[in-house]
Amino acid sequence: MKSLLHITNGDSFTSRLQSLQFNGDVITWREMLCEGKTLSTVGSESFWKTRFEFLNKNYKVSKSWFIEKTLKEYRSLCNHKQQDQIVLWFEYDLFCQINMLAVISWLKTHRRHAEISLVCSGKVEGSDKLYGLNELNDDKLLELYENKKVLSQDDIEYADYIWQLYCSDNPIRLENQIANNDFQFEYLSDALKTHLKRFPTIKNGLNDLENHILEVAKQVKPESRKELMKELLTNQGFYGFGDTQYDRMISSLKPLFSSFDPVKLTKKGLDVLKLEANYYSELRDNQMYLGGSLKYNFLYNTETDRILKL
Repeated sequence: MKSLLHITNGDSFTSRLQSLQFNGDVITWREMLCEGKTLSTVGSESFWKTRFEFLNKNYKVSKSWFIEKTLKEYRSLCNHKQQDQIVLWFEYDLFCQINMLAVISWLKTHRRHAEISLVCSGKVEGSDKLYGLNELNDDKLLELYENKKVLSQDDIEYADYIWQLYCSDNPIRLENQIANNDFQFEYLSDALKTHLKRFPTIKNGLNDLENHILEVAKQVKPESRKELMKELLTNQGFYGFGDTQYDRMISSLKPLFSSFDPVKLTKKGLDVLKLEANYYSELRDNQMYLGGSLKYNFLYNTETDRILKL
């Protein structure tokens, strides 16, 4: 009988999968590689050092937590050498798709002979809504599993190539891959489009999500920061971000808010939202990385959907 290893996108889904009593061991990929600097050599010492520095500085992740939660699980993955079938459980959103690319890149190098399959949640027949794995009932999950996609060598090479591009210092080459649908990654091009919209727009220096935060603040008029967060988490399209990520974004825009109780924008905040003021100069010294590229070295042109290098 073939031995199985499941790699999941997070803790809550891991416990769900274990409750369904699938064959095989389960490893949880505990990272958010869609944020901060990434190196293409997944799993190397410099890769983890770079990741820890980012998470420690921006999310106050302690060394002991990082070792206990992320590195121990990664080492467990390294020790699973015997399985000839590896099943990846990831979702349609940017958060998951970037993690998925990194995992496939690692498997390409370290598990050359294993058969790799992908179970990816997203569209469900008869509905326009996109679903996360935990939103599906057991029958739907089993159906997804039955229909999992066995990745060809070409698929694996392509995922690795996109990961290398994501980790490069220039996102423009990623742009050229958006229309490439020759591979079994149904949601990748939407995730890449979403990624590129995270660079600041020419019009006001804020990116797609930052503008959305101001828009929600103005239109919905939330009563508190917590209410604002709830609203942002509910309607986020292809981002798939968590509350800590939104919290950090809101903090970076703090000067554009006059109050969070209730949520109100300053005059400057309203002017930026109306594209009558540009906030780029206040943000550009921020050494923020998206993959391998510095966020403020590029601008996104919302009219042509193209990236420009500064």
